[in-house]
Amino acid sequence: MAEQSLVVYVNGQYVPKDQARISVFDFGFLRGDGVFDTTSAWNGRIFKLAQHLDRLDLSLRAARIPCPLPLPELGNVIVETTRRCGLRNAYIQTVVTRGEPPLGVRDLTQCKPGLIVFAVPYVWILKPEQIEVGGRAMIASTRALPVQCLDPKIKSLSRLHLDLASLQGKAAGVDVTIMLDLDGHVTEGPGFNLFVVKGGVLYSPPEGILMGITRQTVFEIAAENGMTAREAVLTAYDLYAADEVFLTSTAGGIMPLVEIDGRAIGDGKPGAVSQRIHGLYWALRESDRHGTPVFPDGA
Repeated sequence: MAEQSLVVYVNGQYVPKDQARISVFDFGFLRGDGVFDTTSAWNGRIFKLAQHLDRLDLSLRAARIPCPLPLPELGNVIVETTRRCGLRNAYIQTVVTRGEPPLGVRDLTQCKPGLIVFAVPYVWILKPEQIEVGGRAMIASTRALPVQCLDPKIKSLSRLHLDLASLQGKAAGVDVTIMLDLDGHVTEGPGFNLFVVKGGVLYSPPEGILMGITRQTVFEIAAENGMTAREAVLTAYDLYAADEVFLTSTAGGIMPLVEIDGRAIGDGKPGAVSQRIHGLYWALRESDRHGTPVFPDGA
Protein backbone atom coordinates (compact mmCIF):
# COMPACT_ATOMS: atom_id res chain seq x y z
CA MET A 1 0.00 0.00 0.00
CA ALA A 2 1.57 3.27 -1.16
CA GLU A 3 1.23 6.16 1.26
CA GLN A 4 0.22 8.41 -1.62
CA SER A 5 -3.02 6.44 -2.08
CA LEU A 6 -4.20 6.91 1.52
CA VAL A 7 -7.19 9.17 2.13
CA VAL A 8 -8.01 11.11 5.30
CA TYR A 9 -11.36 12.54 6.38
CA VAL A 10 -10.83 16.04 7.82
CA ASN A 11 -13.75 18.18 8.94
CA GLY A 12 -16.18 17.11 6.24
CA GLN A 13 -13.82 16.38 3.36
CA TYR A 14 -11.97 13.31 2.09
CA VAL A 15 -8.50 14.44 1.06
CA PRO A 16 -5.23 12.74 0.06
CA LYS A 17 -2.95 12.01 3.02
CA ASP A 18 -0.42 14.70 2.08
CA GLN A 19 -3.18 17.33 1.97
CA ALA A 20 -4.69 16.55 5.37
CA ARG A 21 -4.46 19.70 7.51
CA ILE A 22 -5.85 21.18 10.73
CA SER A 23 -5.46 24.70 12.11
CA VAL A 24 -2.50 25.43 14.39
CA PHE A 25 -5.09 27.13 16.64
CA ASP A 26 -7.06 23.90 17.15
CA PHE A 27 -6.93 23.03 20.85
CA GLY A 28 -6.38 19.40 19.90
CA PHE A 29 -2.95 20.51 18.67
CA LEU A 30 -2.27 23.28 21.18
CA ARG A 31 -3.39 21.46 24.34
CA GLY A 32 -3.97 17.82 23.46
CA ASP A 33 -7.62 18.66 24.14
CA GLY A 34 -9.56 15.96 22.40
CA VAL A 35 -10.44 12.28 22.42
CA PHE A 36 -9.96 9.46 19.97
CA ASP A 37 -10.82 5.84 19.35
CA THR A 38 -8.99 3.15 17.45
CA THR A 39 -10.60 0.26 15.67
CA SER A 40 -9.37 -2.07 12.98
CA ALA A 41 -10.39 -3.96 9.90
CA TRP A 42 -9.34 -7.53 9.20
CA ASN A 43 -10.18 -9.36 5.98
CA GLY A 44 -12.30 -6.40 4.90
CA ARG A 45 -14.43 -6.18 8.06
CA ILE A 46 -14.24 -3.63 10.86
CA PHE A 47 -14.39 -5.37 14.23
CA LYS A 48 -17.01 -4.27 16.78
CA LEU A 49 -17.57 -0.89 15.16
CA ALA A 50 -20.71 -0.19 17.21
CA GLN A 51 -18.85 -0.85 20.48
CA HIS A 52 -16.04 1.48 19.44
CA LEU A 53 -18.51 4.21 18.54
CA ASP A 54 -20.22 3.80 21.91
CA ARG A 55 -16.88 4.11 23.71
CA LEU A 56 -16.01 7.22 21.71
CA ASP A 57 -19.37 8.71 22.61
CA LEU A 58 -18.73 8.09 26.32
CA SER A 59 -15.30 9.74 26.07
CA LEU A 60 -16.84 12.74 24.33
CA ARG A 61 -19.55 13.08 26.96
CA ALA A 62 -17.02 12.88 29.78
CA ALA A 63 -14.78 15.47 28.07
CA ARG A 64 -17.77 17.73 27.30
CA ILE A 65 -17.01 17.79 23.59
CA PRO A 66 -20.02 17.63 21.24
CA CYS A 67 -19.79 14.88 18.64
CA PRO A 68 -19.49 16.55 15.21
CA LEU A 69 -21.75 13.92 13.58
CA PRO A 70 -24.51 11.59 14.75
CA LEU A 71 -22.92 8.24 15.61
CA PRO A 72 -24.48 6.33 12.66
CA GLU A 73 -23.11 8.95 10.24
CA LEU A 74 -19.71 8.81 11.93
CA GLY A 75 -19.72 5.05 11.49
CA ASN A 76 -20.37 5.53 7.78
CA VAL A 77 -17.42 7.94 7.57
CA ILE A 78 -15.14 5.38 9.23
CA VAL A 79 -16.20 2.70 6.75
CA GLU A 80 -15.92 5.05 3.77
CA THR A 81 -12.47 6.31 4.76
CA THR A 82 -11.21 2.74 5.04
CA ARG A 83 -12.84 1.80 1.73
CA ARG A 84 -11.27 4.77 -0.07
CA CYS A 85 -7.87 3.71 1.25
CA GLY A 86 -8.44 0.25 -0.26
CA LEU A 87 -7.36 -1.47 2.95
CA ARG A 88 -8.64 -4.90 3.95
CA ASN A 89 -6.43 -5.04 7.04
CA ALA A 90 -6.39 -1.59 8.58
CA TYR A 91 -5.66 0.36 11.74
CA ILE A 92 -8.29 3.09 11.93
CA GLN A 93 -8.33 6.16 14.16
CA THR A 94 -11.16 8.58 14.78
CA VAL A 95 -10.09 11.83 16.45
CA VAL A 96 -12.42 14.51 17.81
CA THR A 97 -10.70 17.69 18.97
CA ARG A 98 -12.07 20.51 21.09
CA GLY A 99 -11.60 22.57 17.96
CA GLU A 100 -10.73 26.16 17.30
CA PRO A 101 -12.33 29.12 19.13
CA PRO A 102 -12.81 32.55 17.57
CA LEU A 103 -9.47 34.39 17.54
CA GLY A 104 -8.63 35.77 20.97
CA VAL A 105 -11.54 33.99 22.71
CA ARG A 106 -10.75 31.72 25.69
CA ASP A 107 -14.28 30.39 26.16
CA LEU A 108 -14.05 26.66 25.41
CA THR A 109 -17.75 26.48 24.69
CA GLN A 110 -17.17 28.68 21.64
CA CYS A 111 -14.99 26.05 19.95
CA LYS A 112 -16.24 24.14 16.95
CA PRO A 113 -15.17 20.49 17.34
CA GLY A 114 -12.85 19.02 14.73
CA LEU A 115 -13.15 15.53 13.25
CA ILE A 116 -10.38 13.46 11.69
CA VAL A 117 -10.61 9.85 10.51
CA PHE A 118 -7.70 7.98 8.97
CA ALA A 119 -6.87 4.40 8.08
CA VAL A 120 -3.40 2.95 7.60
CA PRO A 121 -2.15 -0.61 7.13
CA TYR A 122 -2.74 -2.72 10.25
CA VAL A 123 -0.43 -1.84 13.16
CA TRP A 124 1.11 -4.37 15.59
CA ILE A 125 2.43 -3.48 19.07
CA LEU A 126 4.32 -6.78 18.94
CA LYS A 127 4.91 -8.08 15.45
CA PRO A 128 3.60 -11.59 14.62
CA GLU A 129 7.07 -13.12 14.94
CA GLN A 130 7.43 -11.53 18.41
CA ILE A 131 4.01 -12.82 19.45
CA GLU A 132 5.15 -16.36 18.59
CA VAL A 133 8.07 -16.24 21.02
CA GLY A 134 6.67 -13.70 23.51
CA GLY A 135 7.63 -10.14 24.31
CA ARG A 136 9.89 -8.57 26.93
CA ALA A 137 8.62 -5.82 29.22
CA MET A 138 9.63 -3.57 32.08
CA ILE A 139 7.70 -1.57 34.63
CA ALA A 140 8.05 2.13 33.86
CA SER A 141 9.04 4.69 36.46
CA THR A 142 6.44 7.07 35.04
CA ARG A 143 3.17 6.40 36.85
CA ALA A 144 -0.31 6.26 35.34
CA LEU A 145 -2.46 9.34 35.79
CA PRO A 146 -4.74 9.13 38.84
CA VAL A 147 -8.43 8.82 38.03
CA GLN A 148 -8.97 11.94 40.15
CA CYS A 149 -6.97 13.93 37.58
CA LEU A 150 -7.87 12.36 34.24
CA ASP A 151 -9.71 9.06 34.24
CA PRO A 152 -8.03 6.71 31.73
CA LYS A 153 -11.51 5.52 30.70
CA ILE A 154 -11.52 8.77 28.69
CA LYS A 155 -9.43 7.92 25.63
CA SER A 156 -7.73 11.30 25.62
CA LEU A 157 -5.18 12.85 23.29
CA SER A 158 -3.17 13.83 26.41
CA ARG A 159 -0.64 10.98 26.25
CA LEU A 160 2.74 12.45 27.17
CA HIS A 161 3.00 10.22 30.25
CA LEU A 162 2.45 7.15 28.04
CA ASP A 163 5.04 8.36 25.55
CA LEU A 164 7.60 8.89 28.32
CA ALA A 165 6.98 5.34 29.54
CA SER A 166 7.42 3.99 26.00
CA LEU A 167 10.66 5.91 25.52
CA GLN A 168 12.00 4.53 28.81
CA GLY A 169 11.32 1.02 27.58
CA LYS A 170 12.96 1.69 24.23
CA ALA A 171 16.06 3.04 25.96
CA ALA A 172 16.18 -0.12 28.11
CA GLY A 173 15.87 -2.39 25.05
CA VAL A 174 12.54 -4.03 25.93
CA ASP A 175 9.48 -4.36 23.73
CA VAL A 176 6.85 -2.68 25.93
CA THR A 177 6.41 -0.96 29.27
CA ILE A 178 3.82 -1.56 31.99
CA MET A 179 2.56 1.24 34.23
CA LEU A 180 1.62 1.29 37.91
CA ASP A 181 -0.63 3.77 39.70
CA LEU A 182 0.53 5.95 42.60
CA ASP A 183 -0.21 3.11 45.04
CA GLY A 184 1.89 0.59 43.12
CA HIS A 185 -1.02 -1.25 41.51
CA VAL A 186 -0.75 -2.48 37.93
CA THR A 187 -2.84 -0.48 35.46
CA GLU A 188 -2.06 -0.81 31.75
CA GLY A 189 0.58 0.09 29.18
CA PRO A 190 0.87 2.63 26.38
CA GLY A 191 -1.91 1.41 24.12
CA PHE A 192 -2.80 -1.91 25.74
CA ASN A 193 -4.51 -3.67 28.64
CA LEU A 194 -3.02 -6.54 30.58
CA PHE A 195 -4.02 -9.98 31.89
CA VAL A 196 -2.30 -12.28 34.37
CA VAL A 197 -2.91 -16.05 34.37
CA LYS A 198 -2.51 -17.89 37.68
CA GLY A 199 -3.75 -21.41 38.31
CA GLY A 200 -5.69 -21.33 35.04
CA VAL A 201 -7.67 -18.20 36.05
CA LEU A 202 -7.37 -14.93 34.13
CA TYR A 203 -7.08 -11.66 36.07
CA SER A 204 -7.13 -8.08 34.79
CA PRO A 205 -6.86 -4.78 36.71
CA PRO A 206 -10.27 -3.21 37.41
CA GLU A 207 -9.50 0.52 37.59
CA GLY A 208 -7.11 3.16 36.33
CA ILE A 209 -7.33 1.72 32.83
CA LEU A 210 -8.95 2.25 29.48
CA MET A 211 -11.84 -0.16 29.21
CA GLY A 212 -10.45 -1.81 26.11
CA ILE A 213 -12.63 -3.45 23.50
CA THR A 214 -10.07 -6.26 23.06
CA ARG A 215 -9.93 -6.67 26.85
CA GLN A 216 -13.71 -7.06 26.96
CA THR A 217 -13.52 -9.52 24.08
CA VAL A 218 -11.17 -11.69 26.16
CA PHE A 219 -13.75 -11.77 28.97
CA GLU A 220 -16.38 -12.80 26.42
CA ILE A 221 -14.14 -15.49 24.88
CA ALA A 222 -13.37 -16.87 28.34
CA ALA A 223 -17.07 -17.05 29.27
CA GLU A 224 -17.93 -18.81 26.01
CA ASN A 225 -15.16 -21.38 26.39
CA GLY A 226 -15.40 -22.40 30.03
CA MET A 227 -12.51 -20.30 31.31
CA THR A 228 -12.67 -18.18 34.46
CA ALA A 229 -11.77 -14.51 34.05
CA ARG A 230 -12.21 -11.79 36.63
CA GLU A 231 -11.00 -8.36 37.63
CA ALA A 232 -8.46 -8.11 40.45
CA VAL A 233 -6.09 -5.58 41.95
CA LEU A 234 -2.55 -6.60 40.94
CA THR A 235 0.95 -5.54 41.98
CA ALA A 236 4.35 -6.01 40.37
CA TYR A 237 4.74 -9.15 42.48
CA ASP A 238 1.65 -10.65 40.83
CA LEU A 239 3.26 -10.12 37.43
CA TYR A 240 6.53 -11.75 38.46
CA ALA A 241 4.74 -14.70 40.13
CA ALA A 242 2.24 -15.27 37.30
CA ASP A 243 2.07 -18.42 35.23
CA GLU A 244 1.43 -16.26 32.19
CA VAL A 245 1.04 -12.57 31.32
CA PHE A 246 -0.43 -11.27 28.09
CA LEU A 247 -1.40 -7.93 26.59
CA THR A 248 -4.59 -7.04 24.71
CA SER A 249 -4.96 -4.30 22.13
CA THR A 250 -6.65 -3.44 18.86
CA ALA A 251 -3.06 -3.19 17.58
CA GLY A 252 -2.05 -6.83 17.71
CA GLY A 253 -4.80 -8.65 19.57
CA ILE A 254 -3.42 -11.07 22.18
CA MET A 255 0.31 -10.72 22.91
CA PRO A 256 2.11 -12.90 25.48
CA LEU A 257 4.98 -11.62 27.61
CA VAL A 258 7.74 -13.99 28.65
CA GLU A 259 9.92 -11.58 30.64
CA ILE A 260 9.23 -8.61 32.91
CA ASP A 261 12.01 -6.62 34.61
CA GLY A 262 14.50 -9.35 33.73
CA ARG A 263 12.39 -12.06 35.35
CA ALA A 264 11.13 -14.98 33.27
CA ILE A 265 7.36 -15.41 33.39
CA GLY A 266 6.41 -19.05 33.99
CA ASP A 267 8.77 -21.20 31.95
CA GLY A 268 9.82 -18.26 29.80
CA LYS A 269 7.63 -19.27 26.86
CA PRO A 270 4.10 -18.25 25.75
CA GLY A 271 1.70 -20.26 27.91
CA ALA A 272 -1.16 -22.56 26.97
CA VAL A 273 -3.90 -20.19 28.14
CA SER A 274 -2.63 -17.14 26.27
CA GLN A 275 -2.06 -19.24 23.16
CA ARG A 276 -5.61 -20.57 23.36
CA ILE A 277 -7.05 -17.08 23.81
CA HIS A 278 -4.89 -15.88 20.91
CA GLY A 279 -6.26 -18.60 18.64
CA LEU A 280 -9.88 -17.99 19.64
CA TYR A 281 -9.51 -14.23 19.22
CA TRP A 282 -8.13 -14.48 15.69
CA ALA A 283 -10.71 -17.10 14.75
CA LEU A 284 -13.30 -14.53 15.82
CA ARG A 285 -11.60 -11.86 13.73
CA GLU A 286 -11.53 -14.19 10.71
CA SER A 287 -15.26 -14.86 11.07
CA ASP A 288 -18.15 -12.59 10.09
CA ARG A 289 -19.18 -12.17 13.73
CA HIS A 290 -19.02 -8.55 14.97
CA GLY A 291 -17.75 -7.48 11.51
CA THR A 292 -18.93 -4.46 9.50
CA PRO A 293 -18.05 -4.87 5.78
CA VAL A 294 -15.77 -2.22 4.33
CA PHE A 295 -16.39 -3.04 0.68
CA PRO A 296 -19.83 -3.18 -1.00
CA ASP A 297 -19.58 -6.88 -1.90
CA GLY A 298 -18.55 -7.75 1.67
CA ALA A 299 -15.40 -9.43 0.33
